[in-house]
Amino acid sequence: MNKTKETLVTAFALFSLFFGAGNLILPPLLGFKSGDFWWLVTLGFCISAICIPIMGIFAHARLQGTLYDFGKKVSPKFALVFALLIYAIAAGLPSPRTASVTHEIAIQPYFDTPYILTSIIYFALVFVFVMNRSKILDILGKFLTPAIIFILLLIIGITTFSYPMDFGDTVFPNPFTAGVLEGYQTFDAIGAVVVGGVIIVSINLKNKGDSFKEKRSLVRRAGWIAGFALLLIYAGLIFTGALMHQEFDADVSRTAILNGISLKTLGNKANLFLGILVSLACFTTAVGIVTGTADFIKSRFGDSQMAYTITAIIGCVLGVGMGQFNVDYIIDVALPTLMFIYPITIILIVLNVLPEKYTSPMVFKTVVITTFLFSIPDFMGSIGLGDTISAVKDLIPLSDYSMGWVIPAFAVFIGVNGIKK
Repeated sequence: MNKTKETLVTAFALFSLFFGAGNLILPPLLGFKSGDFWWLVTLGFCISAICIPIMGIFAHARLQGTLYDFGKKVSPKFALVFALLIYAIAAGLPSPRTASVTHEIAIQPYFDTPYILTSIIYFALVFVFVMNRSKILDILGKFLTPAIIFILLLIIGITTFSYPMDFGDTVFPNPFTAGVLEGYQTFDAIGAVVVGGVIIVSINLKNKGDSFKEKRSLVRRAGWIAGFALLLIYAGLIFTGALMHQEFDADVSRTAILNGISLKTLGNKANLFLGILVSLACFTTAVGIVTGTADFIKSRFGDSQMAYTITAIIGCVLGVGMGQFNVDYIIDVALPTLMFIYPITIILIVLNVLPEKYTSPMVFKTVVITTFLFSIPDFMGSIGLGDTISAVKDLIPLSDYSMGWVIPAFAVFIGVNGIKK
């Protein structure tokens, strides 16, 4: 395979990894609420939904390991707890959300059935596929993503040329921060550290004769291409939502606006087709999350098949439990968890990308601890307890924007490196 084709194939795999169906429902409503500040919202969204996840892939290329290796420099115990926490969050939130998205996009518009029924049938099928691994999902994936991209580009193109360049007023006090925090909801930084290693393993298997430098260069080239493609889709969907600011009620849900935009631009038949594609893409995502989680637990128990089966059952039961709620409720529930785990995940990604001479075990420990401590006020604010620590928050730069951990983490990073010298 020549280098250009190899780069494009790898870029497509990376794009498929990050472009989960759940991500589709986030940008349109974000644009709808952003008004003439849609470009600033897009910038914030792309930092947390594209830049950080792609950096996670770069970190994987450098580590050549697993999720466990991301936190190893802090301590082995921390690395294990972090890995278990990430897998638990993945199985308990983004996986069930795929069932809820499927219900709202493909079932609810046509059948008057409850969420719980969809969730039970959905995760029963997920369990069957997890226990009987098949290449069917890989084959589906090769056709699903191009089809969804084609439809989305049609929607973006038709909207751009059909609607006047007129934008409403933004409802966000800080559009940039709103974009960053909504980008958290893609779970793509978590996706990068959870399943990014799969891409690296594939590259190693296909390119055994290549040097480490050549493999790293391949990943970087593919990463830039995948990142640009994601930017095109996300920015296009946010822009589309902003142009259609007069087409929907102010309280429209994320899935309703996606359905509505598709219906207004493509008509009934195309909307049904999009619903089927999104449902299949959701399903492959759920199978991937449950399988990845079960594989990790299995590896911690001496390759025990029983551990794999029990984990798969727990993952599917969690899926049914959370999947019976609507998408907006799951997103609301996820916010406190993301405010807690995302800053630590971002810091670990960044530290694992930086040159070794700046990232000693001491730097890892102090920066991660600082990030954890300074993200507590943001976490408390997300669960409605912000007023109890308002005096503390007033002293922390950027805390009003739910990013109070950024400057302290950076200052400690600079300080510890300065002391070393």
